[in-house]
Amino acid sequence: MATMTRRNALKLAGAGTALLAAGRQRDLYAQSAGGGALRIAMTTTDVPLTNGMPDNGSEGGRFAGYPIFDALVLWDFANTKTPPDLIPGLATEWHIDPGDNKRWIFTIRQGVAFHDGSPLSVDDVVWNFDRQLKRDAPHYDKLAPTYAGAYAAIIAGYEKVSDTQFAIRTKTVFSLLPYHLSRLFIVSPRQYEKLGKDWLAFRSNPSGTGPFKVVKVTPHVAIELTPNRAYWDPKHVSRLDRLVLMPIADSNTRVAALRSGQVDWIEFPDPDSIPALKSAGFNVITKPYLHLWSFVLNCADAGPLTDVRVRRALNYGLDRESMVGLLNGTATPAIGLYDQDYKLFGKPTQVYGYDPDKAKALLAEAGYGPGKKPVTLKTLIPTAGSGNMVPLPMGQFMQQSLAELNVKVDLVVADWGSVLTAMRQVPGVNGAAHYDVICHGQPFGDPTQFYTNCFSRDGGGTGNWGRYSSAKVDQLLTEALSAFNQADQDAKLAAAHAQVVDDAPNIFAVHDLNPRALSPKVKGFVQAESWYQDFTQITVAS
Repeated sequence: MATMTRRNALKLAGAGTALLAAGRQRDLYAQSAGGGALRIAMTTTDVPLTNGMPDNGSEGGRFAGYPIFDALVLWDFANTKTPPDLIPGLATEWHIDPGDNKRWIFTIRQGVAFHDGSPLSVDDVVWNFDRQLKRDAPHYDKLAPTYAGAYAAIIAGYEKVSDTQFAIRTKTVFSLLPYHLSRLFIVSPRQYEKLGKDWLAFRSNPSGTGPFKVVKVTPHVAIELTPNRAYWDPKHVSRLDRLVLMPIADSNTRVAALRSGQVDWIEFPDPDSIPALKSAGFNVITKPYLHLWSFVLNCADAGPLTDVRVRRALNYGLDRESMVGLLNGTATPAIGLYDQDYKLFGKPTQVYGYDPDKAKALLAEAGYGPGKKPVTLKTLIPTAGSGNMVPLPMGQFMQQSLAELNVKVDLVVADWGSVLTAMRQVPGVNGAAHYDVICHGQPFGDPTQFYTNCFSRDGGGTGNWGRYSSAKVDQLLTEALSAFNQADQDAKLAAAHAQVVDDAPNIFAVHDLNPRALSPKVKGFVQAESWYQDFTQITVAS
């Protein structure tokens, strides 16, 4: 049994700096007299990019993506009982070309205006796809491979069909294309031209079609937004007067900012602070969503992790229930990419309960352990960031838990941006540092994220850092992506997930319950089972 206590582990996260950053923010964004300003403390180290290609992972999309910009396809946040699915966005409908199942046709919404007042057209949609995909376009954005690469890689071509329709052709049959398109945001060509055709300038003064407009971007301090009163969807015209987004990476600092009244809402409060926050009258909201916090294993390079017995041993050797205790109940144990109750979990043969004896036996069978070969895992871990919960004490807990198996975990700590960069590189190649493990929170909010993290054929999924490879999984995913019948698709995905669990390309740790703490003045927020949230229905009392 792992013995690190919750309180001692959390102290290791560097809480001594808790009041410094909060003091820097003091009184910069005092609550307005009308009470219509919502001030949110994010977990990021800096403000996400506001150029329609937000960085900082899914948290960047949550705060600097969907509030400011729309995509052809959006998420149904009105459904708060189950994980949200897709709804029409800047496209009112889409369908497969009856004569070509690689060609999709989208009907573009009419009567939509960008924040700069210019109207949206099909030509603007083409222009935006050129920005992201056409390297010889005069307005091609050099950030596109980093941001859009994972979502646009399947696209073979696109074209204007008419003044109301836009078509996309995929490289292979890809029934999940609309999920990818939900993350490709549409920006204003006129604003780009007005700013001297400079994408750097566009970051500070962007123009989208979303429910909020950017008023001011202050690096390392805040993004200030006001409502788009002309938003095309009347049901989602914001009730707020102002939305202010502040990066405060340290969880203790966020709690201090909430208690002092500098912010009204904090993402992921320090778990040890939750009972006191509740006692003080703050609302702490949790809800499951499709999230996994894990050790992603380098399955390709020579070493112990190429042996499935070792990977399974590491999973049997993790005391997940104690980790949930460390997190004060803000998570649930994970034994796969998905929760066991989710429709795509499947029926794996391996069920990873805490069984250190079985773990040691598997390691010994593979030739590792006392008197045999050692196992040392060089592990990259972020200090904070999107979906990463409280990574340092969690990483230290896993370090101690695996030490009981005579497995040595060497933690290499880096900021979230550096970890994201490492995840896009092949370890040890072209100057990239070599790691055995990258530890972070992963989104599995739609099936495409399963595909990008686990597919290996033809160069692999764009998120498959560990280069996990299974011919069976590749075949099942290919069949799922070729299926347009939901039941057939789900059956293939569930079978693929069961194989992934058995192959153990991750040390599956916990599923986050998405905690956030709100001032009692914040009204009208209903949390979705999603990485993304709707801020338009919220008010803040004076």
